[in-house]
Amino acid sequence: MHKYEIIIYWSERYGHYIAEVPELPGCMADGDTPESCLEMAQEVIQIWIDTAREDGWPIPEPKGRKLMYA
Repeated sequence: MHKYEIIIYWSERYGHYIAEVPELPGCMADGDTPESCLEMAQEVIQIWIDTAREDGWPIPEPKGRKLMYA
């Protein structure tokens, strides 16, 4: 499973849930349920990464959370 941020929301216009991956430009998926949308988003992330590697594009590291230590 990839650790990129995935935003899932309902689209009245398309009648599906939509998943956007802000850290990977143009990386989006859809599904009938939030769960199927998330599963499809994980597949599309892998396709995005594979394509970027093949074409020599930079692949952003997932932002994750910043940890602060004292």
